[in-house]
Amino acid sequence: MEKKEAKFYTGQGDKGLTALTPASQVSKADERVAAVGAVEEIVSALGVVKTHTPCPIFRGKLERIQKTLRTLSQGLRDPRSGKYVFSAEEIDFLESDMDAMLEHVTPESLSNTLPGGNQQSAALDVAHTTTRRAERDTVAMDRRYAVPPAFKQYLNRLSDYLLVAARYSDYLHEKAEAEKPAAPAMPASAPVATATAPSATDALVAEVLARLGGPKALDLETAKKLISAVEERAKEQGKHAVIAVCNAEGNPIAVHVMDGAFLVSYEVAVKKAYTTVAVKMSTMELSALCQPGGTFYGLQALDKVITFGGGIPLYQNGVIVGGLGVSGGTGEEDHDLALYGAAVFQTL
Repeated sequence: MEKKEAKFYTGQGDKGLTALTPASQVSKADERVAAVGAVEEIVSALGVVKTHTPCPIFRGKLERIQKTLRTLSQGLRDPRSGKYVFSAEEIDFLESDMDAMLEHVTPESLSNTLPGGNQQSAALDVAHTTTRRAERDTVAMDRRYAVPPAFKQYLNRLSDYLLVAARYSDYLHEKAEAEKPAAPAMPASAPVATATAPSATDALVAEVLARLGGPKALDLETAKKLISAVEERAKEQGKHAVIAVCNAEGNPIAVHVMDGAFLVSYEVAVKKAYTTVAVKMSTMELSALCQPGGTFYGLQALDKVITFGGGIPLYQNGVIVGGLGVSGGTGEEDHDLALYGAAVFQTL
């Protein structure tokens, strides 16, 4: 007799019950279920944010937040187990990144801006209000069940973070719009041209510009400013890193070696900058895709490719103009420094 495959649906929740843990059945009206559901909604809302590209630097940061929220969600399901914890560095990450964005966000914009400045900021506003509800549900749960203080603190800080991120996305969008070259004025005597489809030549020019990193390529002066900002951040964290910046073709523009950095970090940082441009994603994202069975499995065997955190592509108006590579700590530490650098680059 053939064995039937288990169905995804079981019907066990038809009576209004659900399992928080394998051994417990509770009402779907339970405060714990509301809190867990709200946190899962944040994870989904952040997924929507990641589909919008005005500010690509958010993607890696939001994935880090999503992973922390998954841990938090598991902890709310079984708050007494103590198994589901995350490092205090996750809260520090929200605060430090928020501080960097607040340098370009006014208090007035935080309180008076209506959602809808661009698609990404609107999605961030939805994630912000979803987080506020999750925080309320978690506090309600805390009246009957002991919620770890770090969980409440994280949700409170995340609510602030997403509001600031929404306004920062508006700032970057407005900055990009302001930097667009104005169309030349047409002389009064000039004939009015009728609208036509872009020619093959126009398409070719656009493709060449895209391959060159757009109309404004990454130059040495900008690279040096970016490196200086990342170095200051590394010093604040007590790290000794090598910081490399390359152009859209993967060729190094500038490499800076901090005092005390490992000798091997020079080559690694340069390769991280090259790799992130070559594959058009962070080296942290690439790492996951190079695991056995992954889309890019085997790519790690190439000599110039690095598949651990620390490389971030640099965007300008949605076009990759270069890459940033940082090497000196763990993959996660280098990734965080590179993310910070990518955020700074948007303001240079």
